[in-house]
Amino acid sequence: MRILHTEASCGWGGQEIRILSEASGLIARGHEVAIACPAHAPIALAALDQGIEVIALPIEKKRLPGLFAMRALLRRRRFDVINTHSSTDTWLVALSCASLSDAPPLVRTRHSSTPIPRTRANRWLYGRATARIVTTGEAMRRSLIDEYGFDGARIESVPTGIDTALYSPGDPAEARAALGLRVDGRVIGIVATLRKAKGHHLLLASLAAMGDDAPDLLIVGDGPQRPMLEEQVDRLGLRARVRFAGNQTDVLPWLRALDVFVLPTLHEGVPQALTQAMSVGLCCVTTPVGGIPELADDGESAVFVTPDDVDALTAALRRVLADDALRARLGRNARARRVAGFDRNAMLDRMEALFRSLAQRHAARAR
Repeated sequence: MRILHTEASCGWGGQEIRILSEASGLIARGHEVAIACPAHAPIALAALDQGIEVIALPIEKKRLPGLFAMRALLRRRRFDVINTHSSTDTWLVALSCASLSDAPPLVRTRHSSTPIPRTRANRWLYGRATARIVTTGEAMRRSLIDEYGFDGARIESVPTGIDTALYSPGDPAEARAALGLRVDGRVIGIVATLRKAKGHHLLLASLAAMGDDAPDLLIVGDGPQRPMLEEQVDRLGLRARVRFAGNQTDVLPWLRALDVFVLPTLHEGVPQALTQAMSVGLCCVTTPVGGIPELADDGESAVFVTPDDVDALTAALRRVLADDALRARLGRNARARRVAGFDRNAMLDRMEALFRSLAQRHAARAR
């Protein structure tokens, strides 16, 4: 099959990592896969490094140059299926396809539980314009059906699968030494795009509330909230405790350096960083939003805290940092949960089957 992925976002996180994982996996299975994205997007360079074709288009915003460029691409190149991943590229692809006589089927993947505006335009976008909607968790699928009234027969949940053999436990002291970190003391961390919804500001407030008991904090990732978070670190007097590591193409050594992984997110799909942290065998403190309850059980394979509650987050961190046995048990259970769960091959099988069924149906109609 000839598959086109589109991504308008110029950020870097689990969404982009999943796109690359799907693309490289289906290329290995003999399919032709390309990614259309802005030339300066991090996913473009990462895709080229993996030998994946990149089609540079001005699609970062919903503007006419992006629409014209997308329509020209779809006239010039024939694809069997298109998989869109963000709102902007979904709109540009949908409008382009609507103007073509033989447009390929459009699959819209929803990676997050962020609300969808209840407009007539979005009813069209998620209805007639798309052949299928894919969510990365069952909770998001149920939300689209129950809260928005979308047709459940056209929505599939395909969780993000990771390689649990790769994301395995390691020696924290060895990882810290390799990264130039202090070997002794407690280290907690978060791997997430620096957006307000991820809750970095809550984690910093919690760190400040812990006073002299505060551990060191690693913040892996980048994004629009970085200037505000840097200012918050200085205002709270946390500069000696907090390290901004920026985007990392390989987060494994950073995860292995941690005692506790923290994700105080407010809105979520099924966060890839959390699945990776669990696979590494980390004690995880997070919130029961989006698809997170599908990944872990509170008190068994993670610790859940109320979203947007600094006091609850602080109490949970104090508890797990003070109890070595609890951290070890939660980490073991988290690892076991991921090993027994949905892996990368299962994800590829599901996406490949979906793409093939849509492509075959489209080809049959064209005859």
